[in-house]
Amino acid sequence: MEIPDYRQRIADKLLSENLKAFGAVCIEGPMWCGKTWTAKRQAASICPLADASDNFAIMSRVALDIDYAFKGEEPRLIDEWQVFPQIWDATRSHVDHERKHGRFILTGSATPVQKGILHSGAGRIGSMRMRPMSLWESGGSEGLVSLLDVINGNRVGITDVKRPSLEQIIGLVLRGGWPATIDDDLRIAMKTPHSYIQRLLERDIPELDDIQRDRHKMEMLLMSLARNESTAATLTTLKRDISPSGENLPADRTINAYLNALSRLFVIENLRPFSPSMRSTARIKQAEKRHFCDPSIAAALLKANPTKLARDLHTLGFLFEGLVTRDIRCYADAIGAEVYHYQDYRNREIDLILDMPNGQWAAIEVKLGVNEEEAAASNLHTVCDAIVDAGAEEPVAKIVIVGIASAAYRRKDGVYVLPITALRP
Repeated sequence: MEIPDYRQRIADKLLSENLKAFGAVCIEGPMWCGKTWTAKRQAASICPLADASDNFAIMSRVALDIDYAFKGEEPRLIDEWQVFPQIWDATRSHVDHERKHGRFILTGSATPVQKGILHSGAGRIGSMRMRPMSLWESGGSEGLVSLLDVINGNRVGITDVKRPSLEQIIGLVLRGGWPATIDDDLRIAMKTPHSYIQRLLERDIPELDDIQRDRHKMEMLLMSLARNESTAATLTTLKRDISPSGENLPADRTINAYLNALSRLFVIENLRPFSPSMRSTARIKQAEKRHFCDPSIAAALLKANPTKLARDLHTLGFLFEGLVTRDIRCYADAIGAEVYHYQDYRNREIDLILDMPNGQWAAIEVKLGVNEEEAAASNLHTVCDAIVDAGAEEPVAKIVIVGIASAAYRRKDGVYVLPITALRP
Protein backbone atom coordinates (compact mmCIF):
# COMPACT_ATOMS: atom_id res chain seq x y z
CA MET A 1 0.00 0.00 0.00
CA GLU A 2 1.30 3.45 -0.90
CA ILE A 3 1.58 6.03 1.88
CA PRO A 4 2.20 9.66 0.82
CA ASP A 5 5.33 11.32 2.25
CA TYR A 6 6.41 8.09 3.95
CA ARG A 7 9.95 8.21 5.34
CA GLN A 8 12.05 5.09 5.14
CA ARG A 9 12.38 3.23 8.44
CA ILE A 10 14.96 0.78 9.72
CA ALA A 11 12.00 -1.52 10.34
CA ASP A 12 11.22 -1.68 6.60
CA LYS A 13 14.13 -4.02 5.91
CA LEU A 14 13.62 -5.98 9.12
CA LEU A 15 9.96 -6.58 8.28
CA SER A 16 10.85 -7.70 4.76
CA GLU A 17 13.41 -10.17 6.12
CA ASN A 18 11.00 -11.51 8.73
CA LEU A 19 8.25 -12.03 6.16
CA LYS A 20 10.66 -14.24 4.23
CA ALA A 21 11.36 -16.30 7.35
CA PHE A 22 7.96 -16.66 9.02
CA GLY A 23 4.36 -17.29 8.10
CA ALA A 24 3.37 -14.23 10.14
CA VAL A 25 5.21 -11.30 11.71
CA CYS A 26 4.10 -9.37 14.79
CA ILE A 27 5.29 -5.75 15.00
CA GLU A 28 5.17 -4.47 18.57
CA GLY A 29 5.89 -1.04 19.97
CA PRO A 30 4.45 2.10 21.54
CA MET A 31 1.43 3.74 19.97
CA TRP A 32 2.08 6.42 17.37
CA CYS A 33 5.59 5.15 16.53
CA GLY A 34 4.58 4.24 12.95
CA LYS A 35 3.87 0.50 13.13
CA THR A 36 0.76 0.64 10.97
CA TRP A 37 2.35 2.89 8.35
CA THR A 38 5.35 0.59 8.06
CA ALA A 39 3.17 -2.53 7.92
CA LYS A 40 0.90 -1.03 5.26
CA ARG A 41 3.89 -0.47 2.99
CA GLN A 42 4.35 -4.23 2.65
CA ALA A 43 0.75 -5.38 3.13
CA ALA A 44 -1.64 -6.16 0.30
CA SER A 45 -4.81 -5.81 2.41
CA ILE A 46 -5.78 -4.74 5.92
CA CYS A 47 -8.17 -5.68 8.71
CA PRO A 48 -8.23 -2.67 11.11
CA LEU A 49 -9.65 -4.22 14.27
CA ALA A 50 -9.66 -0.97 16.24
CA ASP A 51 -11.45 1.00 13.51
CA ALA A 52 -14.24 2.89 15.29
CA SER A 53 -16.32 3.54 12.19
CA ASP A 54 -19.85 2.12 12.07
CA ASN A 55 -19.67 1.37 15.78
CA PHE A 56 -16.63 -0.92 15.44
CA ALA A 57 -18.30 -2.91 12.68
CA ILE A 58 -15.12 -4.79 11.75
CA MET A 59 -14.52 -5.84 15.33
CA SER A 60 -18.11 -7.05 15.61
CA ARG A 61 -17.78 -9.02 12.39
CA VAL A 62 -14.59 -10.69 13.59
CA ALA A 63 -16.23 -11.54 16.92
CA LEU A 64 -18.89 -13.47 14.98
CA ASP A 65 -16.49 -15.04 12.48
CA ILE A 66 -12.79 -14.82 13.37
CA ASP A 67 -11.79 -16.11 9.94
CA TYR A 68 -13.07 -12.84 8.48
CA ALA A 69 -9.90 -11.16 9.77
CA PHE A 70 -7.82 -13.38 7.50
CA LYS A 71 -9.86 -13.01 4.30
CA GLY A 72 -7.97 -10.78 1.91
CA GLU A 73 -4.95 -10.56 -0.31
CA GLU A 74 -1.72 -11.53 1.43
CA PRO A 75 0.34 -10.29 3.16
CA ARG A 76 -2.76 -9.46 5.19
CA LEU A 77 -2.31 -6.79 7.89
CA ILE A 78 -4.32 -7.29 11.08
CA ASP A 79 -3.92 -3.96 12.85
CA GLU A 80 -4.08 -3.65 16.67
CA TRP A 81 -4.59 -7.38 17.06
CA GLN A 82 -4.40 -7.17 20.86
CA VAL A 83 -7.95 -5.79 21.07
CA PHE A 84 -9.08 -9.31 20.10
CA PRO A 85 -6.41 -11.62 21.61
CA GLN A 86 -7.89 -14.78 20.05
CA ILE A 87 -6.36 -13.52 16.78
CA TRP A 88 -2.99 -14.84 17.95
CA ASP A 89 -4.00 -18.50 18.08
CA ALA A 90 -6.07 -18.10 14.93
CA THR A 91 -3.02 -16.70 13.10
CA ARG A 92 -0.93 -19.65 14.20
CA SER A 93 -3.65 -22.02 13.00
CA HIS A 94 -3.85 -20.34 9.58
CA VAL A 95 -0.07 -20.46 9.22
CA ASP A 96 -0.04 -24.16 10.13
CA HIS A 97 -2.85 -24.89 7.68
CA GLU A 98 -0.95 -23.43 4.72
CA ARG A 99 2.77 -23.39 5.38
CA LYS A 100 3.91 -20.38 3.39
CA HIS A 101 6.04 -17.44 4.44
CA GLY A 102 4.85 -13.86 4.58
CA ARG A 103 1.11 -14.43 4.93
CA PHE A 104 0.17 -12.09 7.77
CA ILE A 105 1.39 -9.00 9.60
CA LEU A 106 0.11 -8.28 13.11
CA THR A 107 0.62 -4.90 14.75
CA GLY A 108 0.06 -4.18 18.43
CA SER A 109 0.54 -1.33 20.90
CA ALA A 110 0.12 -3.55 23.95
CA THR A 111 0.90 -7.07 25.08
CA PRO A 112 -2.36 -8.71 26.15
CA VAL A 113 -2.60 -10.96 29.14
CA GLN A 114 -1.91 -14.56 28.24
CA LYS A 115 -5.48 -15.61 28.99
CA GLY A 116 -7.00 -16.95 25.79
CA ILE A 117 -3.66 -17.33 24.02
CA LEU A 118 -2.88 -21.02 23.92
CA HIS A 119 0.29 -21.14 21.84
CA SER A 120 3.48 -19.09 21.80
CA GLY A 121 3.62 -18.93 18.04
CA ALA A 122 7.30 -19.92 18.08
CA GLY A 123 8.49 -20.84 14.61
CA ARG A 124 5.31 -19.53 13.01
CA ILE A 125 5.01 -15.92 14.16
CA GLY A 126 8.16 -13.83 14.19
CA SER A 127 8.31 -10.78 16.49
CA MET A 128 10.02 -7.44 15.96
CA ARG A 129 10.08 -4.22 17.98
CA MET A 130 9.51 -0.76 16.57
CA ARG A 131 10.34 2.44 18.41
CA PRO A 132 9.87 6.13 17.72
CA MET A 133 12.11 7.34 14.91
CA SER A 134 15.84 7.66 15.36
CA LEU A 135 17.47 10.91 14.26
CA TRP A 136 18.75 9.21 11.10
CA GLU A 137 15.19 8.22 10.19
CA SER A 138 13.61 11.58 11.03
CA GLY A 139 16.27 13.71 9.34
CA GLY A 140 17.91 14.91 12.55
CA SER A 141 21.15 13.10 11.64
CA GLU A 142 23.15 13.59 8.45
CA GLY A 143 24.14 9.92 8.53
CA LEU A 144 27.78 10.64 7.65
CA VAL A 145 29.15 7.91 9.95
CA SER A 146 28.09 4.26 10.03
CA LEU A 147 28.03 2.67 13.47
CA LEU A 148 28.72 -0.71 11.87
CA ASP A 149 31.78 0.70 10.09
CA VAL A 150 33.12 1.90 13.42
CA ILE A 151 32.49 -1.51 15.01
CA ASN A 152 34.35 -3.11 12.11
CA GLY A 153 37.38 -0.93 12.78
CA ASN A 154 37.13 1.52 9.90
CA ARG A 155 38.82 4.82 10.65
CA VAL A 156 36.66 7.92 10.87
CA GLY A 157 37.75 11.44 10.03
CA ILE A 158 34.94 13.79 9.06
CA THR A 159 35.45 17.46 9.82
CA ASP A 160 32.44 19.00 8.09
CA VAL A 161 29.68 17.82 10.43
CA LYS A 162 27.03 20.48 10.92
CA ARG A 163 27.47 21.57 14.52
CA PRO A 164 24.06 21.75 16.21
CA SER A 165 23.39 24.48 18.72
CA LEU A 166 22.29 23.76 22.27
CA GLU A 167 18.82 24.95 21.27
CA GLN A 168 18.71 22.45 18.41
CA ILE A 169 19.69 19.55 20.68
CA ILE A 170 17.01 20.62 23.13
CA GLY A 171 14.52 20.70 20.28
CA LEU A 172 15.38 17.12 19.26
CA VAL A 173 14.79 15.95 22.83
CA LEU A 174 11.49 17.78 23.23
CA ARG A 175 10.17 16.88 19.79
CA GLY A 176 10.81 13.16 20.05
CA GLY A 177 10.70 10.65 17.24
CA TRP A 178 6.95 10.68 16.52
CA PRO A 179 6.49 10.27 12.74
CA ALA A 180 3.36 12.39 12.46
CA THR A 181 5.04 15.54 13.84
CA ILE A 182 8.65 15.46 12.67
CA ASP A 183 8.05 18.31 10.20
CA ASP A 184 5.93 20.40 12.56
CA ASP A 185 7.01 23.51 14.41
CA LEU A 186 8.53 22.56 17.76
CA ARG A 187 5.75 24.24 19.73
CA ILE A 188 3.19 22.09 17.89
CA ALA A 189 5.28 18.91 18.01
CA MET A 190 5.62 19.17 21.79
CA LYS A 191 1.86 18.65 22.13
CA THR A 192 2.21 15.01 21.01
CA PRO A 193 4.04 13.63 24.09
CA HIS A 194 1.68 15.59 26.35
CA SER A 195 -1.28 14.03 24.55
CA TYR A 196 0.42 10.65 24.75
CA ILE A 197 0.57 10.86 28.56
CA GLN A 198 -3.05 11.97 28.81
CA ARG A 199 -4.26 9.11 26.64
CA LEU A 200 -2.10 6.68 28.57
CA LEU A 201 -3.69 7.63 31.88
CA GLU A 202 -7.25 8.06 30.67
CA ARG A 203 -7.59 5.21 28.21
CA ASP A 204 -4.71 2.82 27.55
CA ILE A 205 -3.88 1.82 31.13
CA PRO A 206 -7.53 1.44 32.24
CA GLU A 207 -8.31 -0.63 29.11
CA LEU A 208 -5.19 -2.80 29.32
CA ASP A 209 -6.84 -5.50 31.44
CA ASP A 210 -9.41 -5.96 34.20
CA ILE A 211 -7.09 -4.69 36.95
CA GLN A 212 -8.06 -1.47 38.73
CA ARG A 213 -5.10 0.87 39.18
CA ASP A 214 -4.93 4.08 41.16
CA ARG A 215 -4.61 6.85 38.57
CA HIS A 216 -2.87 9.23 40.99
CA LYS A 217 -0.26 6.63 41.93
CA MET A 218 0.31 5.80 38.27
CA GLU A 219 0.76 9.48 37.45
CA MET A 220 3.18 9.90 40.35
CA LEU A 221 5.09 6.83 39.20
CA LEU A 222 5.40 8.27 35.69
CA MET A 223 6.71 11.50 37.21
CA SER A 224 9.25 9.56 39.24
CA LEU A 225 10.39 7.63 36.18
CA ALA A 226 10.84 10.93 34.35
CA ARG A 227 12.98 12.32 37.18
CA ASN A 228 15.02 9.13 37.09
CA GLU A 229 15.37 8.80 33.32
CA SER A 230 18.69 7.18 32.36
CA THR A 231 19.43 6.04 35.92
CA ALA A 232 19.24 2.71 37.76
CA ALA A 233 16.78 4.06 40.33
CA THR A 234 15.61 1.42 42.80
CA LEU A 235 12.04 0.55 43.76
CA THR A 236 12.69 2.32 47.07
CA THR A 237 13.47 5.54 45.20
CA LEU A 238 10.32 5.24 43.09
CA LYS A 239 8.16 4.53 46.15
CA ARG A 240 9.50 7.54 48.03
CA ASP A 241 8.75 9.73 45.03
CA ILE A 242 5.17 8.50 45.06
CA SER A 243 4.82 9.08 48.83
CA PRO A 244 7.31 11.85 49.75
CA SER A 245 6.07 11.95 53.35
CA GLY A 246 7.04 8.32 53.84
CA GLU A 247 3.51 7.44 54.88
CA ASN A 248 1.43 4.80 53.11
CA LEU A 249 4.31 3.70 50.90
CA PRO A 250 3.02 1.37 48.18
CA ALA A 251 4.16 -2.24 48.36
CA ASP A 252 6.90 -3.48 46.05
CA ARG A 253 4.42 -5.77 44.32
CA THR A 254 2.18 -2.78 43.56
CA ILE A 255 5.00 -0.79 41.98
CA ASN A 256 6.16 -3.84 40.04
CA ALA A 257 2.60 -4.40 38.77
CA TYR A 258 2.37 -0.77 37.61
CA LEU A 259 5.77 -0.97 35.93
CA ASN A 260 4.70 -4.18 34.23
CA ALA A 261 1.65 -2.40 32.83
CA LEU A 262 3.85 0.37 31.39
CA SER A 263 6.18 -2.24 29.93
CA ARG A 264 3.28 -4.11 28.32
CA LEU A 265 2.27 -0.83 26.68
CA PHE A 266 5.89 -0.37 25.48
CA VAL A 267 6.04 3.02 27.22
CA ILE A 268 9.15 2.06 29.17
CA GLU A 269 12.02 -0.06 27.90
CA ASN A 270 14.72 -0.56 30.48
CA LEU A 271 18.33 -1.42 29.70
CA ARG A 272 19.44 -4.76 31.09
CA PRO A 273 22.90 -5.13 32.70
CA PHE A 274 25.75 -6.46 30.59
CA SER A 275 27.50 -9.65 31.64
CA PRO A 276 30.91 -9.71 29.91
CA SER A 277 31.43 -13.48 29.66
CA MET A 278 30.67 -16.76 31.35
CA ARG A 279 34.18 -16.95 32.78
CA SER A 280 34.37 -13.34 33.91
CA THR A 281 35.04 -12.80 37.62
CA ALA A 282 33.45 -9.34 37.62
CA ARG A 283 30.52 -8.93 40.01
CA ILE A 284 27.90 -7.06 38.01
CA LYS A 285 24.99 -5.15 39.47
CA GLN A 286 21.73 -6.56 38.17
CA ALA A 287 19.76 -3.32 38.28
CA GLU A 288 18.19 -2.23 35.02
CA LYS A 289 18.64 1.31 33.76
CA ARG A 290 15.34 3.10 33.44
CA HIS A 291 14.28 4.57 30.12
CA PHE A 292 11.12 5.73 28.41
CA CYS A 293 10.67 4.63 24.81
CA ASP A 294 11.29 8.26 23.84
CA PRO A 295 12.87 11.10 25.85
CA SER A 296 10.08 13.48 24.87
CA ILE A 297 7.74 11.61 27.23
CA ALA A 298 10.06 12.20 30.18
CA ALA A 299 10.47 15.84 29.14
CA ALA A 300 6.69 16.31 28.93
CA LEU A 301 6.19 14.77 32.37
CA LEU A 302 8.80 17.16 33.77
CA LYS A 303 7.01 20.05 32.03
CA ALA A 304 10.27 20.88 30.31
CA ASN A 305 10.56 23.52 27.61
CA PRO A 306 13.49 25.07 25.72
CA THR A 307 14.06 27.78 28.31
CA LYS A 308 13.99 25.45 31.31
CA LEU A 309 16.32 22.88 29.74
CA ALA A 310 18.80 25.54 28.61
CA ARG A 311 19.06 26.54 32.29
CA ASP A 312 19.23 22.95 33.60
CA LEU A 313 21.96 21.15 31.68
CA HIS A 314 22.08 18.41 34.32
CA THR A 315 18.53 17.30 33.51
CA LEU A 316 19.16 17.83 29.81
CA GLY A 317 22.11 15.46 30.05
CA PHE A 318 19.92 12.60 31.28
CA LEU A 319 17.29 13.31 28.63
CA PHE A 320 19.98 13.45 25.95
CA GLU A 321 21.24 10.06 27.10
CA GLY A 322 17.68 8.79 26.68
CA LEU A 323 17.67 10.10 23.10
CA VAL A 324 20.98 8.42 22.30
CA THR A 325 19.79 5.18 23.88
CA ARG A 326 16.68 5.24 21.68
CA ASP A 327 18.80 5.78 18.57
CA ILE A 328 21.43 3.17 19.40
CA ARG A 329 18.68 0.63 20.02
CA CYS A 330 17.25 1.38 16.57
CA TYR A 331 20.68 1.07 14.95
CA ALA A 332 21.41 -2.11 16.90
CA ASP A 333 18.26 -3.67 15.44
CA ALA A 334 19.59 -2.91 11.97
CA ILE A 335 22.88 -4.73 12.61
CA GLY A 336 21.51 -7.57 14.73
CA ALA A 337 23.05 -6.37 18.00
CA GLU A 338 21.75 -6.03 21.58
CA VAL A 339 22.12 -3.00 23.84
CA TYR A 340 22.96 -3.13 27.57
CA HIS A 341 24.50 -0.96 30.27
CA TYR A 342 27.35 -1.81 32.66
CA GLN A 343 27.76 -1.13 36.37
CA ASP A 344 29.79 -3.13 38.86
CA TYR A 345 29.91 -3.08 42.65
CA ARG A 346 32.72 -0.54 42.61
CA ASN A 347 30.26 1.77 40.81
CA ARG A 348 32.28 1.72 37.61
CA GLU A 349 29.84 2.41 34.80
CA ILE A 350 29.54 2.49 31.04
CA ASP A 351 26.40 4.10 29.62
CA LEU A 352 25.82 1.66 26.75
CA ILE A 353 27.25 -1.67 25.71
CA LEU A 354 26.69 -2.90 22.17
CA ASP A 355 26.75 -6.70 22.10
CA MET A 356 27.28 -8.02 18.57
CA PRO A 357 25.92 -11.33 17.21
CA ASN A 358 29.45 -12.77 16.94
CA GLY A 359 30.16 -12.13 20.64
CA GLN A 360 32.19 -8.97 20.13
CA TRP A 361 31.25 -5.90 22.13
CA ALA A 362 31.70 -2.15 22.07
CA ALA A 363 31.56 0.39 24.90
CA ILE A 364 29.75 3.72 24.51
CA GLU A 365 29.76 6.78 26.74
CA VAL A 366 27.22 9.56 26.16
CA LYS A 367 28.09 13.22 26.69
CA LEU A 368 26.17 16.34 25.76
CA GLY A 369 29.21 18.37 24.71
CA VAL A 370 32.55 17.53 23.15
CA ASN A 371 34.20 19.42 26.05
CA GLU A 372 33.46 16.30 28.14
CA GLU A 373 35.30 14.04 25.70
CA GLU A 374 38.48 13.67 27.75
CA ALA A 375 36.73 12.50 30.92
CA ALA A 376 34.53 10.12 28.93
CA ALA A 377 37.50 8.58 27.10
CA SER A 378 39.38 8.14 30.37
CA ASN A 379 36.41 6.38 31.93
CA LEU A 380 36.09 4.05 28.94
CA HIS A 381 39.75 3.00 29.23
CA THR A 382 39.52 2.46 32.99
CA VAL A 383 36.30 0.44 33.03
CA CYS A 384 37.05 -1.57 29.88
CA ASP A 385 40.45 -2.52 31.32
CA ALA A 386 38.72 -3.73 34.48
CA ILE A 387 36.23 -5.81 32.46
CA VAL A 388 39.06 -7.38 30.46
CA ASP A 389 41.09 -8.06 33.61
CA ALA A 390 38.07 -9.95 34.95
CA GLY A 391 38.18 -12.33 31.99
CA ALA A 392 36.32 -10.67 29.13
CA GLU A 393 37.58 -10.17 25.60
CA GLU A 394 38.84 -6.75 24.53
CA PRO A 395 36.10 -4.45 23.19
CA VAL A 396 36.23 -3.93 19.43
CA ALA A 397 35.48 -0.23 19.84
CA LYS A 398 35.36 2.48 22.47
CA ILE A 399 33.02 5.31 21.52
CA VAL A 400 32.00 8.66 22.95
CA ILE A 401 28.72 9.88 21.45
CA VAL A 402 28.27 13.61 21.81
CA GLY A 403 25.56 16.14 21.06
CA ILE A 404 27.29 19.41 20.27
CA ALA A 405 30.26 18.77 17.98
CA SER A 406 31.44 19.62 14.47
CA ALA A 407 33.58 16.58 13.65
CA ALA A 408 33.67 12.79 13.89
CA TYR A 409 37.09 11.32 14.48
CA ARG A 410 39.26 8.65 16.07
CA ARG A 411 41.54 9.89 18.83
CA LYS A 412 45.17 8.86 19.18
CA ASP A 413 44.18 6.57 22.06
CA GLY A 414 41.76 4.72 19.78
CA VAL A 415 38.53 6.21 21.17
CA TYR A 416 35.99 7.33 18.58
CA VAL A 417 34.17 10.63 19.09
CA LEU A 418 30.89 10.62 17.15
CA PRO A 419 28.18 13.30 17.04
CA ILE A 420 24.73 11.74 17.33
CA THR A 421 23.64 14.09 14.54
CA ALA A 422 26.09 12.39 12.16
CA LEU A 423 25.35 8.76 13.01
CA ARG A 424 23.52 6.03 11.10
CA PRO A 425 23.39 2.21 11.53
